[in-house]
Amino acid sequence: MRRLFAGLLAASASAMAMAVAQDDQTMGDAVAATVNDKPISTFDVQQRLLLLLVTSGGGIPEGAERQFQEQALRDLIEEELKRQEVEEFGIQVPDEEVLSELARIAASGGGTIDSLARDLQASGIAIEKLQDKIRVDNAWETLIRGRYRSRVNITEGEIDDMLSDMRAEQSAEQYLLSEICLPVNDEGERERIYNVGMQMLGQMQQGVPFQALAQQFSVCPSAARGGDLGWTRLPEVEEPVAEVIEQLSEGNVSTPIEVENGQILKLIAMRSKREAAEKGDPSYELAYAAVPKGMYSRREAEEKLSRLPLTNACNSDGLSVDLGQGIGVELIQMVPISVVREPFQDTLLDMKRGDISPLLESTDNYHMVYVCEMDEGMGLPRRRVVRSKLMGNQFQLLSRRYLRDVERDSDVDIRLFRDEPMQES
Repeated sequence: MRRLFAGLLAASASAMAMAVAQDDQTMGDAVAATVNDKPISTFDVQQRLLLLLVTSGGGIPEGAERQFQEQALRDLIEEELKRQEVEEFGIQVPDEEVLSELARIAASGGGTIDSLARDLQASGIAIEKLQDKIRVDNAWETLIRGRYRSRVNITEGEIDDMLSDMRAEQSAEQYLLSEICLPVNDEGERERIYNVGMQMLGQMQQGVPFQALAQQFSVCPSAARGGDLGWTRLPEVEEPVAEVIEQLSEGNVSTPIEVENGQILKLIAMRSKREAAEKGDPSYELAYAAVPKGMYSRREAEEKLSRLPLTNACNSDGLSVDLGQGIGVELIQMVPISVVREPFQDTLLDMKRGDISPLLESTDNYHMVYVCEMDEGMGLPRRRVVRSKLMGNQFQLLSRRYLRDVERDSDVDIRLFRDEPMQES
């Protein structure tokens, strides 16, 4: 949501007002669609269209009105499907939660809820529409996580695989890419689909966002993310695309590229490039235990401290095992090897995640450390962060599937474009 409104204050209120006037002439004020007999008005579509314009930071380029209207209506249909589903399960979102999200959005732009409401109003957007969207989105997330929590299980192997991929990405040049995939269903359509791709390039030059076109026309899974492929290495893409990427400069979009034996034409947007990262000093998150030498013999101290992995110290939520009288246990958050005292540095450099050190001695104390997390100097996220990201990806996939099932079992009647021919895609 923060990214959604990042450009809010920069949007021109006069441009928004002109867009509303244009849409009033085009769309009028009637029922745009019904979802299980619940109407979505053309005013609702206009309000959502304004949000799309605000996020893209401009008006509607000539010839792209229909695309923006279709996207706005599609968003509203999905939102109404979600609303009806969460109501059926009796899920409610407290006003405090909605206000908290509004405050966070406002703060991200350096303002308050009141200033956010004024800025939205200046662009012709009622803040109640944003409040409704927040309420539905939060309720839907609650439903999805409650319904599928038992099915989402992230293994240690999956975390290892993702960290390995990240490690490989850091050690090679990367490209931040987006894609639009246009299907070629038979050979006779190839030239027409190629021309559609070239028309899209022309629309982008007039100001139509790549993201909006990807969401509307692309057939690849990335369409749900506006075509976003994230940071990508050349070995991860098809050879024809890789050849184009090497020649494409930042901020440019390719002409249509044939892939998958000509069954798909792709437009690739080069958003940014970054060089391979240089490896730095490793960092460690450690469970640390120590005891004064006078409390126990060396053998007794070693026996007691070796139980450090059983204490749950890595989770920093209270010890599950008491190691003994006088033994202190502490979680040391990520620290670079350079700040670790020299007697312990050599030991740590030979350790990896899940290792426990031998008994270490200083003048007055016995010590032992257990490696909870480590970063070998590539700036990789912690395992708990990776786990959370993987869980989020799975919930997002389940959410899309569930929404498709809900729509399939619903009566959706789109009236807005009933008397108009569908646009070619």
